[in-house]
Amino acid sequence: MYPVPVFVAETFASLQGEGILAGVPSFFVRTSGCNLRCAWCDTPYASWKPEGERRSVASLLEEARASGCRHVVVTGGEPLLQREIGALTRALREAGLHVTVETAGTLAPDFSCDLLSVSPRTANSDPVGPWRERHRRLRSRLGPLRELLERFPEHQLKFVVHGPEDMPEVLELLGQLPPLRPERVLLMAEGCTAAEVAARAPVVAALCREHGFRYTPRLHLDLFGPGRGV
Repeated sequence: MYPVPVFVAETFASLQGEGILAGVPSFFVRTSGCNLRCAWCDTPYASWKPEGERRSVASLLEEARASGCRHVVVTGGEPLLQREIGALTRALREAGLHVTVETAGTLAPDFSCDLLSVSPRTANSDPVGPWRERHRRLRSRLGPLRELLERFPEHQLKFVVHGPEDMPEVLELLGQLPPLRPERVLLMAEGCTAAEVAARAPVVAALCREHGFRYTPRLHLDLFGPGRGV
């Protein structure tokens, strides 16, 4: 029924750490492989150096149901690269599970979800080295992002922010997209550890107040620290 396996870096049960569902017990399917190379990427094993194994949709569905979590998060890497993303997300939803798909929004294949969580990349994500121009070109493509937002009215946009210097680009990008509810635009302090996030949090919170956006924590770092399976 599902002939093409999914390349998966890890699966685990935890709490959703970010976004409007932060704190909700969730089962995570982290796919492996990414078409971007963000300078601040905190999952290189699913991006820069993809690791993992091929898993059938049936086995992932079975594990998700056995986890006891009602919410499933399909993340990466970039999950929309997976040829079976449609079959996986539909199977999870048909099983009565709430599905969040986390993506950078540079691709728009056929898939299903209850919440589309898009993290559009800005210049602060640009890497140094041979990937820089390709990364910039891909992250600047707004056609797929517009299509996704129109297709999935239940969505959130999460922007990784260093500080006020990032806001002109964020606001310019938002101006090129369909009108969004301000409470569905989230700012997230950049950092790979709880200490790094905490250092930037007051500034990012002030930017949320200024622009009417929502601040999103990174609970998994606060509770469990950096690493896999959190």
